[in-house]
Amino acid sequence: MIPLRDENPPTVTPLVTYGLIAVNVVVFLYEALLGPDLKPFMMAWGFVPRTLSEALVTGDRPVLDGVIPLVTSMFLHGGWAHLIGNMWYLLIFGDNVEDLLGHGRFLAFYLVCGVFAALIHYATNANSPVTTVGASGAIAGVLGAYLVAYPRTRVITLVPFFPFFQIMALPAVWVLGLWFVYQAFSGVLALGWSPKGTGIAWWAHIGGFAFGWIVMRVVLARRGRGGGTRMRPELA
Repeated sequence: MIPLRDENPPTVTPLVTYGLIAVNVVVFLYEALLGPDLKPFMMAWGFVPRTLSEALVTGDRPVLDGVIPLVTSMFLHGGWAHLIGNMWYLLIFGDNVEDLLGHGRFLAFYLVCGVFAALIHYATNANSPVTTVGASGAIAGVLGAYLVAYPRTRVITLVPFFPFFQIMALPAVWVLGLWFVYQAFSGVLALGWSPKGTGIAWWAHIGGFAFGWIVMRVVLARRGRGGGTRMRPELA
């Protein structure tokens, strides 16, 4: 299923969401200009689990060599399809989460989701030499938060009915719930694969989604007790 848009316009301009998309696009364009220098650039700024292990466990590398890529890796992408897919999900679902949290809190939430997702990936691939890049973990956190806040909001979705496609309006709980089930199923299968990785950081997606889900549950519970001014909207 491919989400096309949601029926949930934000009440404020999602400046941080737009800014994150712009930064990711600019960084990707810079990657495209690197030519033969791209591989060392990705290895230096992408997240390599083994590098973090060497920094924190064995002490063979400076700590910052393993820690800084936890953040920088979420602004790198491995190709146009990778970039467009991630930014499309962020554009559809990020604006409403930013609307609920506010600009500054949303930016902090996004970055922490990305770091947490990378750490979950590390926990399942601590010795992997494969460079991990992409905003998927952070965006998975946004999806988890959206599912909690807007489970009944309709998402206009392109649904495959081989060999045709149909556009359907589905509740977010179905679109994002099925997305998570697929990630979880793939993540469990990946645990039995090569220690060098499967090419997709499934557990980063799972960890980011779970973290975002928990954070939004806490936020809405606190606001329900009078802890904030932006309340969860009533959804038809």
